[in-house]
Amino acid sequence: MARKQSDYLAALLSDEAEAPSHASTPPAVAEIEPSPSPAPPRPPERSRGATLIGRESALARLASGEVRQVTQLLLDPARVRIWRGNARLYDHLNGDNCRELIDSIIAEGGQKVPAVVRRVEGDPDHDYEVIAGTRRHFSISWLRAHSYPDMMFVAQVAQLDDEAAFRLADLENRARKDVTDLERARNYAEALGAHYGSHLTRMAERLKLSKGWLSKMIKVAGIPDAVIAAFASPGDVQLKPAYALAQALDDRVAAQVIAAEASRLATTQQERRNVGEPPLPAAEVLRLLMDAPRVAQSEPKADPFVWMTRYGRPALTVQSANRQGVTIRLHSGSGADADMLATALRDALEHLERQGMGLQK
Repeated sequence: MARKQSDYLAALLSDEAEAPSHASTPPAVAEIEPSPSPAPPRPPERSRGATLIGRESALARLASGEVRQVTQLLLDPARVRIWRGNARLYDHLNGDNCRELIDSIIAEGGQKVPAVVRRVEGDPDHDYEVIAGTRRHFSISWLRAHSYPDMMFVAQVAQLDDEAAFRLADLENRARKDVTDLERARNYAEALGAHYGSHLTRMAERLKLSKGWLSKMIKVAGIPDAVIAAFASPGDVQLKPAYALAQALDDRVAAQVIAAEASRLATTQQERRNVGEPPLPAAEVLRLLMDAPRVAQSEPKADPFVWMTRYGRPALTVQSANRQGVTIRLHSGSGADADMLATALRDALEHLERQGMGLQK
């Protein structure tokens, strides 16, 4: 939903609703500056009803007195980079998951709700960076590359330090259902050290969040990418079940088993995509990952097998054998040639078959 461009961020940062005790600070002034882009400025957009009141009130409480100036511009999105402190993973945006916003911009003849940006220095390729409005930036960029070359990125420029920018972006993202739990968790984990000196209590107070909930988010952020790859999409990683998975990974032995199962599942997911089958659902992936340590303990263990050369050196060792497969190590410097190693492999497989742990089981 939209509101008048020149008033949007000014309203967000005003003291008109639930202002803090220091709201006597003069409200930010919205100004219109000519765009640095050679394209002529667009005519003023029509006003629409006030929306997102709850979020605006939260942003007002957040940034009242911190923004000294608000300036609205029409920008070439190619000259605007994404602030690395934003939670949203820009690389995951595409024409499909931004389709509704893209269609809305086309229907309304342009972007109605301005993004929030700040100026950058020392970057020859960019003049601004996006604090809030990553999907809007992508959508305008996509439209300019697909038959709408004159479409401009509407943004309001604010003067914010990194911590204030983080809080502004965080409140914006709380209103977005398409920002995943994992994106937010990793964003919080990075901000904890970058802006709050790794003090969780201080961060929770500044963001007005429960310390316990924030602690869980930070824990989930630590799940390795190799384990996340077992899911069809990072968006499948939800806070409550992911927190249990993160706790299970605290055990070193269990973590190794879970990582091995995650690798197997990632391969399975890719194979299913390749043949057009639906991916394994998140609940099934989570169950298999959580059950992996228990299943590994219940599986029969192979007797150690080491194939020795006539020189008394190990040439082949069976390191593990389970339902995922057999892991074999070939030793360098054993003196065994290819024929000897082939014999060693046959002997190892026969040994596993006798124990009921062959590859056909």
